[in-house]
Amino acid sequence: MDWLYTLSGFVVGAIVGLTGVGGGSLMTPLLVLIFGIHPATAVGTDLLYAAITKAGGTSVHARKGHVDWRITGLLAAGSIPASLLTIWALSLLPKQSAAVTHIISLSLGVALVLTACAIVFRQNLQRYALAHAQDAAHTELQAPITVATGVLLGILVTVSSVGAGALGVAVLFFLYPKLPAIRIVGSDLAHAVPLTLIAGLGHWAIGSVDWSLLVSLLLGSLPGIWLGSHASARVPERFLRPLLASMLVLIGGKLIAL
Repeated sequence: MDWLYTLSGFVVGAIVGLTGVGGGSLMTPLLVLIFGIHPATAVGTDLLYAAITKAGGTSVHARKGHVDWRITGLLAAGSIPASLLTIWALSLLPKQSAAVTHIISLSLGVALVLTACAIVFRQNLQRYALAHAQDAAHTELQAPITVATGVLLGILVTVSSVGAGALGVAVLFFLYPKLPAIRIVGSDLAHAVPLTLIAGLGHWAIGSVDWSLLVSLLLGSLPGIWLGSHASARVPERFLRPLLASMLVLIGGKLIAL
């Protein structure tokens, strides 16, 4: 079975490289629905997988000055405490119980549907925000809304492993429409590393990480991301992203119905 995990990691890595959509949106549902892995183990393993794969991208963005550390800090001020509290709440529930399965499956389904909406409507949100960028209320509320966004992402990512990518980027595009896109992506990626690491270690502490699975996924995903990134310029994004969004809605709907 290990080679199938490695193959899955390669396919998901290639799609991430092509589209930029976070691997959790694809990897976690794949582990749950195709391989039958318990949702808690799938989420915990994927969080550490995400922390490792995103760390490399963050170092590149940081060296090139593509990270706005103020925005990253505001997000982390909300997400890290929220993640720790969420792990504590999960630790109070019986390990891999029906309640945990239902909570994680439902959260994962909702997160996937929201991610699909973020993919489809991101440009519309950015255009609307640009039109209102000079509003005093928009400027004054940027910081507290960024922290609040961090809180929501901290809870959602810890429970489902989804949200740190497409959702975070969509909200930041709305809040900071004048910031160059590359700095939005870099700032969101920099925030995702400590969030997924802390959430992943929290899941490990409560027994929800499969280390052999993690290694198998990494063996496939790292070359997959490299290949997808190099091929991305040749794939028409206007077709690929709507197709991916539709797939996420279908998978999310199935998980919600479980």
